[in-house]
Amino acid sequence: MIAQTDPRAETLRKLQAFWDARYAAEEFAYGTAPNDFLVQVRGRIAPRGRVLCLADGEGRNGVWLARQGFHVTSVDVSARGLDKARALARQAGVHVDAVVCDVTRFDPGTAAWDAIASIFLHLPPRPRRALHERCGAALKPGGVFIYEAYGVEQLRYGTGGPKEPELLPTLDDVLADLHGLTIEHRFAGVRAVHEGRLHHGDGYVVQVVAVKKNP
Repeated sequence: MIAQTDPRAETLRKLQAFWDARYAAEEFAYGTAPNDFLVQVRGRIAPRGRVLCLADGEGRNGVWLARQGFHVTSVDVSARGLDKARALARQAGVHVDAVVCDVTRFDPGTAAWDAIASIFLHLPPRPRRALHERCGAALKPGGVFIYEAYGVEQLRYGTGGPKEPELLPTLDDVLADLHGLTIEHRFAGVRAVHEGRLHHGDGYVVQVVAVKKNP
């Protein structure tokens, strides 16, 4: 009898292996400074609010948010990345709840978060839409969804991000995902991105700030 392999489990193992290898070095692949856009819109988050950081990797964004007084949970598929996030948090004298999980399988709950940050998380269309739908339900009334990722035009720049076009959304793609939220900021265009050795130079980004209004 031939044992059957679970394709999803095999895909997850490959994904974990990829990101564990990327984060294996002592160096922080994307640096330790927070994302510029996240810093810019930080004032939209309720003081001392609960913040969920999706695909937080080595923790640069989650740790910075914890330093601002927020209660942070960082989710990432890489145990190695989150080990480095915990170490970075200890060095900064703050605490971050680190959860090793594939974000496409993570349950963020309902009306649980004052903010959800998705920074340079690139997913195929179907799991991206499903995740964004869960994020809308998971925000508290008044909660904010903060999104930045490379868009499809980034393939012309080659300064970071995936090479597969299906992982690079348009602004309209992301806005359609967030149909139940109020859009307070939208942008698609070029900005300088300098984050460690893997994001280096002018890049084409998609940015959204969306708010869950009171019913």
